[in-house]
Amino acid sequence: MIILRKPVAGLSETTLARFIARARRAVKLAGAVNVLITSNRELHALNLRFRGKDCPTDVLSFPPMPGLIDGLAGDVAISVDLAAENARLLRHPLAVEIKILVLHAILHLAGYDHEHDQGEMARRESSLRRSLRLPGGLIERNRPRLRPKRQGPETSDRTRKKPAAVPSASVPPIGKLAAQFGRPPHPR
Repeated sequence: MIILRKPVAGLSETTLARFIARARRAVKLAGAVNVLITSNRELHALNLRFRGKDCPTDVLSFPPMPGLIDGLAGDVAISVDLAAENARLLRHPLAVEIKILVLHAILHLAGYDHEHDQGEMARRESSLRRSLRLPGGLIERNRPRLRPKRQGPETSDRTRKKPAAVPSASVPPIGKLAAQFGRPPHPR
């Protein structure tokens, strides 16, 4: 299931579904991937609720709860606002940035973890983005040598600190994805 809460030029539900299918096959990830494209506000609330981080982030991956829904590989939530900012800074279309985020999230759903794998996920993402005809991946473009880190303990290259927290109760239900939000997401 794909939910486009905010429209993305050049990216329809059908186009995104096709890309997700290609990325899943390339990663050898079995099961459906649900994707929510939404606002910074909603990603901020999800990041606070599930990771304890009081800031929006560009992408969250939610692995499935065992035994809850058969055939589900997981859920992905993406901030179109941060994706648009990154796309503008990197000079490529927003639709391409969304695909980069989806690929990154699918790798997390397949069990990759760039924070603890000594570069395995980065190498896999780099290879996949070339085969899927995407520009630089999230991990390689966020290395400190490529982009300076932002200031602040709770920020990263892909997060923005906001002064006021959005309570998790303000997150509206999002259909089948809501059933999955009872478990923590994978970071980014």
